[in-house]
Amino acid sequence: SSEETDPETPNQHHCSHCGKSFRWLGSLKMHERIQTGEKPYHCSQCIKGFSLKMHERIQTGEKPYHCSQCIKGFRWLGSLKMHERIQTGEKPYHCSQCIKGFRWLGSLKMHERIQTGEKPYHCSQCIKGFRWLGSLKMHERIQTGEKPYHCSQCIKGFRWLGSLKMHERIQTGEKPYHCSQCIKGFRIQTGEKPYHCSQCIKGFRIQTGEKPYHCSQCIKGFR
Repeated sequence: SSEETDPETPNQHHCSHCGKSFRWLGSLKMHERIQTGEKPYHCSQCIKGFSLKMHERIQTGEKPYHCSQCIKGFRWLGSLKMHERIQTGEKPYHCSQCIKGFRWLGSLKMHERIQTGEKPYHCSQCIKGFRWLGSLKMHERIQTGEKPYHCSQCIKGFRWLGSLKMHERIQTGEKPYHCSQCIKGFRIQTGEKPYHCSQCIKGFRIQTGEKPYHCSQCIKGFR
């Protein structure tokens, strides 16, 4: 705005749509492009005017980055680097406690958290500590009684998504599991309870709410 009001350098370029004046021709062109909604950079496959190179690469299927070990092609350099790390067995991240190597930074962080016993996530209700954010969220859901998953048929709430799916299956009568010997359908797979508590002998169909697998990019936990 200071450029446009400087009396020593008069504005020489005027917008044909609104009459606003600009000192630089480039500023005028940008302004007029916003006014008209013009997108002058277009893909050769279609006419989308955003992130041209990335868009064209997706459109054409081009994979310019190739692995030196197996010549497999990749669209993005980051994907190639991840692939080559697996190919070569490179483990550039090392634990400060035991010097064990890890391929991904996220894996190292998980390992070090187990090594040190660190529990950085704390419940706001009871201050209990958890190693993983996913474990804390599950704990807090039990503490607060929150039931974020609701049936589309009867709006009944459920604490876990799996519980909602089971409920909806009963509502709709869906039986997605079929016997390999006959064609009879079942709502759940079996009554088998292969997981047993280490403290008692009670059996469970699934292990726990624990999410031991974590994304190397964002450490989000998965069951």
